[in-house]
Amino acid sequence: MKKVDARGCACPEPVVLTRNAIKEDPSGAEVTVDNACAVENISRFARNAGYQVAAIKNGSEVTLTLTKP
Repeated sequence: MKKVDARGCACPEPVVLTRNAIKEDPSGAEVTVDNACAVENISRFARNAGYQVAAIKNGSEVTLTLTKP
C-alpha cells in the first residue's frame, strides 16, 4: 500500500497524488491531508474508482485509507 503525504497541498494536487499512487499500487493507498476539501475530493475520486474509504482524524490531519473491496 502506497503512502501519500498531501498535507499543505492545494486541490487538485492531493487527488492527482492519490491517482498516481493507486496507479503504482492498485491494491490501495494511505493518504494524509490537512483540509476538508481534500478529504471530500479524494473520497469522491476513490469511491468512483471502486475503492472503499476509511478516514481517521488526528487533530487537524486526516488519514484516508483506500482499499479495494
